[in-house]
Amino acid sequence: MSRANRASAVAPTGTPWLRRFHTAPPEAPRLLVFPHAGGNASYFFPFSAALAPHAEVLVVQYPGRQERFGEPCVESLHELADLITAELLRGAFLDRPFTIFGHSMGSSLAFEVACRLRDAGRPPAALAVSGRRAPSVPAPGSVHLADDETLIADMKLLGGTDTRMLDHPELLAAILPAVRSDYVATETYRFTGAEPLDCPVTALIGDIDPRVDAPQAEAWRNHTTGPFRLRSFSGGHFYLVPHLDAVIAELLADLPQRTAATA
Repeated sequence: MSRANRASAVAPTGTPWLRRFHTAPPEAPRLLVFPHAGGNASYFFPFSAALAPHAEVLVVQYPGRQERFGEPCVESLHELADLITAELLRGAFLDRPFTIFGHSMGSSLAFEVACRLRDAGRPPAALAVSGRRAPSVPAPGSVHLADDETLIADMKLLGGTDTRMLDHPELLAAILPAVRSDYVATETYRFTGAEPLDCPVTALIGDIDPRVDAPQAEAWRNHTTGPFRLRSFSGGHFYLVPHLDAVIAELLADLPQRTAATA
């Protein structure tokens, strides 16, 4: 589907923070998706399409990209988590059982939002994290301080960005500010000691991901008192693209049972 058709397929959510690409049965649980650094909501259109019969998928749209291009980016994951949590609590988005899924930077952000929602009395039924070491395992980095060439090289190393965009000067100039902002947020993020969640946590990784290895992902176990499982797939940081069906199966396993929506 073209980008234009994807945009026209969006069902309104009443907030610029969330995009809904497909409708789902009223009794279906909800899945909140947090994209990676430099990513946008449309990247997860295929996930929404695959999950639509089973869950209502809402994908977070960060400021500074796509229809929010003119808005300033947020360079702190903690500030971003505060803003997203406030929006979720303000709207009617937690009126049914929900789970949370994040990839890469989105995993850290998903965890921070999950903790805030737990503290507000609206905990998720489960958390799934992908391509990211546990919050308690430091992830130092200085790519956000480097020149554009170094930043672009790192993006190519990780994959996930259309190489045609990276080789197109005008498109590159348009996306680099948001990418650099996300690198700032990711590389300066520090865990502040939030109490463990009590919901199930699933960690998903690629077996040759340069950003996270199995022991670093296993450390997510320390951030919940509930069940934990670690799944490794063949591939790098964006292993989830060739393994879409298997990742969808993991997310389906974490979804709560269908139940009538409650106010």
